[in-house]
Amino acid sequence: MRLKLVSLVIILSGLSACSTTEKPTKTTENLSSANSTSQIQTADAQSMYQLALNRQGADKIQLLYSARDAAITEQQWPLLELVCTELERTPSVDQVQNKLYIAFAQKQQNKNNAALEILASLDNQLSQPEHFAWHQYLTASVYASQNLPKEAMTYFFRASETASKNNLTIPQLNRDLWQNLQQLSSYALERFNRGSVVQQGWVNLALYHQVYLGAPVELDQAINNWQRRYPGHPAIDVLPKKVAELMAIEPLKIERLVVLLPQSGANERLGDALKAGALAALDNASIGETIFIDEMLSPAEISAKLLEIQPSFIVGPLLKGSIDKFAVSKTLLDYPVLHLNSFDGERQSAQHYFFALNPEHEVQQALEHFLTVGYQKPMLLAPNNSAGQRLVDFFNMQWQRYSETAPQVGLYNNKADMPTTIVSLLEVDKSKERIATVKALFKQEVESETRSRRDIDVIYILGDAIETRLIKPYLDVNVSTFADRIPLYASSKSHSKQIDSTDKGDLDGLYFTELPWMLSGQITDHTLRQQYNSLWPEQADISQRLFAMAYDSVAMLSNITQLSMIPGKRFNGLTGQLSITSDGQVNRHLNWAQYKDRQIQAVQLETTAPLPLFMQSASTVSDSE
Repeated sequence: MRLKLVSLVIILSGLSACSTTEKPTKTTENLSSANSTSQIQTADAQSMYQLALNRQGADKIQLLYSARDAAITEQQWPLLELVCTELERTPSVDQVQNKLYIAFAQKQQNKNNAALEILASLDNQLSQPEHFAWHQYLTASVYASQNLPKEAMTYFFRASETASKNNLTIPQLNRDLWQNLQQLSSYALERFNRGSVVQQGWVNLALYHQVYLGAPVELDQAINNWQRRYPGHPAIDVLPKKVAELMAIEPLKIERLVVLLPQSGANERLGDALKAGALAALDNASIGETIFIDEMLSPAEISAKLLEIQPSFIVGPLLKGSIDKFAVSKTLLDYPVLHLNSFDGERQSAQHYFFALNPEHEVQQALEHFLTVGYQKPMLLAPNNSAGQRLVDFFNMQWQRYSETAPQVGLYNNKADMPTTIVSLLEVDKSKERIATVKALFKQEVESETRSRRDIDVIYILGDAIETRLIKPYLDVNVSTFADRIPLYASSKSHSKQIDSTDKGDLDGLYFTELPWMLSGQITDHTLRQQYNSLWPEQADISQRLFAMAYDSVAMLSNITQLSMIPGKRFNGLTGQLSITSDGQVNRHLNWAQYKDRQIQAVQLETTAPLPLFMQSASTVSDSE
């Protein structure tokens, strides 16, 4: 908290320094100026503000400036707004600068829409380079605070370009820009690699860090070349410490690896699949020794074995119950661990990571694609159980961040319930009622055809492979022939290699997300897939997925430190493109595929991070973003 407070004072003191008002006014801006009295220096922001309301002229302005600085120090953001609003009534005050203060105060209160509206209102008033640089920096900061790094970057670049060109100092600009830049993938960085020399310098520096991360000699050479190419670049401010840190991130060397997996009990079959995947990955890994331990042992037994082995790294356990058990006993606290499931408790160590085949990853990916394409009224179909309800709730919660229109949801209890659920959601039953009413009015036969509702523009199926094959035909026959065909999407639960071997026809047109390992046409390591098929030709889908998960878990270990420190860095695995969030969660971006002509074909579907609802009407992001 202390560091945060100091940084805020530095930022806003820099903003005060960009004032362009007359000299007599500027001399009153610093709280510690020669004209400040000891009484003012010891008063709090609220007291100074109240005192200023009873003063006139220069005394009032000085007290308001002092109250403004004190409000920043005390982090009294509503009061900062009040002080700046009062200052607006004084003609001699730099009105643009004052508006920037108000926008900052609103940002600190998470009133992001209001902050962006103020910043947008200043667009035609930014004649001074100081104003423009701070305006762009604050706009970027609003987007960055909402985890929208691509939207923030254009504004960060403009702020950096203006500050560099006019020799301006904006505290923390370079640090914040660099931190935001590192959130981008290499693909996103390449899209920004154009424009001014300042912008290209930032982007190329970030690309070098990603390409040569873990290769100290190559990184050092690349940085030297970069410095010769971009002399005097503002990124120099972030180089010394960052380069030293990143050059120190060499690939993780593991002498002894311990793999915790279920080797007894009801889940032994799952453990066998994991062990096969880990062994396959070890053929290409530089790991000295690997020991497999049954996670079903007691914490005391596990602790004793680990104390004897002294592992460099641990992969596992798989079961949530085991993760909870070892968390309570702190059995794994002192070791770096890649758990093979999620954890609902608090992360116990920065060396602990969590890799789960969470369906929420797929739901988020599908949702972002829907918004990118422009779908506005999705319909969800899911089983009426805890798993189905959890995914529906997750979709609803995320969707509400970006759209005011609520999704339609259909929960079915069983096979017999599916037709009723679909007919009701598509309002086909109401169409049939209207037809029956019309027919009752006439004696002769009336030609008719049922019509489904027209506002649904995409349907997302969250059922398993068997349920999806039952749902798809119901949807085909209940969508009106007068309406455009509604695009159908599903998660990897809808796909089964076993069922697909005999039945693909009913799913024609369906898009779905899936692990690359489960898509024959999208596997890069064909030899590995052929070997697997020859050894386990009849392996269940869950076993194949766990094999891929264990393979990736071992294969990515040498890069795990780099992945955790560079958010934009990804590992191309059998389970998808893997990245690690700041809280140690392994996130997956899966492949897209479509059933077409009784085959499964790879498709590339556009997906970009959407703007939250509160930002959509604030300011228009330029095309270069």
